[in-house]
Amino acid sequence: MLKTIQIKTLAFLFVICIISVGQAQDNTSLKQTILDLDKKFWESYNTCDLTTFQTFFVEDFEFYHDKGGLTSGLTTMMSSVKNGLCNSENPRVRREVVEGTVEVFPLNNYGAIITGEHVFYVIEKGKKERLAEIAKFTHVWQHKNELWKMTRVLSYDHQPAPQNTDKKAISLSDEILNKYIGTYQAPQTGTVVITKKDNLLEIKAGQMQAIVYPQTETLFFHKQSPLTFEFMKDGKGVISKMIVRENGQIAEEALKVK
Repeated sequence: MLKTIQIKTLAFLFVICIISVGQAQDNTSLKQTILDLDKKFWESYNTCDLTTFQTFFVEDFEFYHDKGGLTSGLTTMMSSVKNGLCNSENPRVRREVVEGTVEVFPLNNYGAIITGEHVFYVIEKGKKERLAEIAKFTHVWQHKNELWKMTRVLSYDHQPAPQNTDKKAISLSDEILNKYIGTYQAPQTGTVVITKKDNLLEIKAGQMQAIVYPQTETLFFHKQSPLTFEFMKDGKGVISKMIVRENGQIAEEALKVK
């Protein structure tokens, strides 16, 4: 009797192992399929290949964007992409995945879900490509009639992408930082006020309020934008102006007036 129970138990465990191995193999195959589709989809996005782009969606597709709201229907979405993202008069956008963030999950009796993080680069005429934004994405893929198509897309948690990541901040004394505190006047920006907050400089100009970090004694950078701020001295060694650069190009010069 005992031997019979043991044999049945072993047989049951063996069947469970076979099922588990089969499921693991199926999930691996599913993941690769979705990753391949995802790659092709984003290639069509980056190149504005609209003919290929629209083949990845069902007709009653829905796109949820935390900033733009809901876009319903493939026709509406394609019109938006054609007149916006892929309009030759507008800046182009290139998407790049954040390595190590992508995950694929099976969706029982339906298809699969892919999630991850990605960054977007903006390309404007006559300017260098710049990193602009980071966000999360969730795409729902449906497997129907031997075809894979997306039914729902969620794009959310859009934030300014980390900038100046190649720069390292140093520590400066209060004595040095105090030299930069004051009011500056810029031709385009107008009044710029620099104060000190938690041993760092804070720059306020209109709606902008930014903490900047010292790279050298006179050069500071902003972590959320491609901006740097360099303080210049006059012939007497007194701070006289601040030069603002965007992506290395001079964008503004602000004279210290107070």
